[in-house]
Amino acid sequence: MSFAVPFARRGSLVDDSDVAAVARLVSEAGTLSAGEWRDRFERRFAEHVGAKHAMSVTSGTVALELAIQLLDLAPGDEVIATPQTFQATLQPLLDHDVQVRFCDVDPLSLNMDPVVLRTLITERTKAILLVHYAGYPAQMDEIMAIARKHGIIVIEDCAHALGSEYLGRRPGNLADIGCFSFHSTKNITTLGEGGMLTFNRDDWAERVERRRSNEVDGIFVSQANDGEPFLLPWMKFSADVYRMACVGVRRSGTNATLSEAAAAAGLAQLDKLDSMVARRQEIAARLDEVIGSFEGTRLHQTPVGSTHARHLYTFFVEDGRDDLVRSLHGLGVEVQLRYFPLHLTPEWRWRGHRAGECPEAERSWFTSHMNLPCHPGLTDLQVDHLVDAVATSLSKENACRTSMSGSMRVG
Repeated sequence: MSFAVPFARRGSLVDDSDVAAVARLVSEAGTLSAGEWRDRFERRFAEHVGAKHAMSVTSGTVALELAIQLLDLAPGDEVIATPQTFQATLQPLLDHDVQVRFCDVDPLSLNMDPVVLRTLITERTKAILLVHYAGYPAQMDEIMAIARKHGIIVIEDCAHALGSEYLGRRPGNLADIGCFSFHSTKNITTLGEGGMLTFNRDDWAERVERRRSNEVDGIFVSQANDGEPFLLPWMKFSADVYRMACVGVRRSGTNATLSEAAAAAGLAQLDKLDSMVARRQEIAARLDEVIGSFEGTRLHQTPVGSTHARHLYTFFVEDGRDDLVRSLHGLGVEVQLRYFPLHLTPEWRWRGHRAGECPEAERSWFTSHMNLPCHPGLTDLQVDHLVDAVATSLSKENACRTSMSGSMRVG
């Protein structure tokens, strides 16, 4: 079906500034991999987030994989995770012999609920893995206080959160490790795919650098040598290999190098981030105005003192959600329900998880929450159509509800 108001295929605007950045790169004689543009993009991103290190990789999924590998998980360890996210957030944990404990969500934000989190902590808890759902920052002060009390590492999946703020700070520097995605649908893109890790630890930076550069994530020590087995001074790799000894291997290396073209586009995209988020917020404000005027609805409101990036536009209805979805679909509005509770997917049921573990997440997805198109690629005419379609559909649902209520009273 061709939708009058489509969900985002591109979550950002790609224009002449991106083309010019890539054209400039191509016209230069420098490398197309692991060069100056990647360094500039990482420095700029670290400054934006407020972290000491920002290290780019080929996707948000790879960023999460590397972040989880930094935990050095052992059999018997436990990781507490949100069920309200895309499968990539938790998928790397399937490769580890650990127990995942799903933490239910706060019904107002759909973020990890700190009250529930406290009940899940054990002496085996090694990490907490959360997401800033839809760009709504999680309750990080409470979560980090719990984590610090128990010596637990916190990973924040910031795939939705670029452009958000939490009490004057930015996601990516609210926990121990931040992971970003620059997929085509995200708030900025690096030509379709790309990711970033942010943190403040130098030892982690060294390990990530080795792994993303096809080197071994190992434990190395210096060893004495009687000479230099290389021909010219710039042959550093040969010198380092000869001077070092490996006394342990954590992981093999891989090639997760973000291309220079992707990095150049990323820099241009960062220049437009504020305006693109402002457009999302403008669309969200119009939707809030019309949806908030109807009984039986609840908005995904911005938390006090923070900024909602509106990566997803989310709202809730008390009843009749499925009929509302069908009505909007019929009016040409593409509706999504994001995300199916992960603990109920086949792979996590295979790991022993069942319905009832996260009642708020389950109730929300199956009965009340909806996502509407909200991205800077929408034209003013499309936004007008979207708002009108929502008003029409909600009016129809309210009329049906009133009619049914009247029939019950007569009966």
